[in-house]
Amino acid sequence: MIQYRNSRDLTATDLSQVFEKSGIKRPFGDLERLQKMIDNADLIISAWEEDRLIGIARAVTDFSYCCYLSDLAVDRNYQKKGIGKELVRHVRETLGSEVSLVLLSAPAAVDYYPRIGFSHNDKCFIIPRER
Repeated sequence: MIQYRNSRDLTATDLSQVFEKSGIKRPFGDLERLQKMIDNADLIISAWEEDRLIGIARAVTDFSYCCYLSDLAVDRNYQKKGIGKELVRHVRETLGSEVSLVLLSAPAAVDYYPRIGFSHNDKCFIIPRER
């Protein structure tokens, strides 16, 4: 049975493994950087099967107006089972109806997000990271 948690009860190693197993492009080999990603997130919803992290939604938000969903990743062995959609549902439930949810999609996931309630918007601008 899959359990969803709204907490930071995960390690950089847990996060590394789910990032690597999901196929998401993240620095999964840089545990120090992953720990900073955990420590500085405002909201982390995680999916667990027993003691194994299988999915993560990590966000930065003011809990009042907007939220940036910086990571949505599910282990490939658990994809297409509604886990990503459920992670987003938990994020939205935690944020409430006054907060918009924004994300940048990887090219391979562009078709996924409309299926779980996101609408496409072409007004995004970005200054990319250097590493």
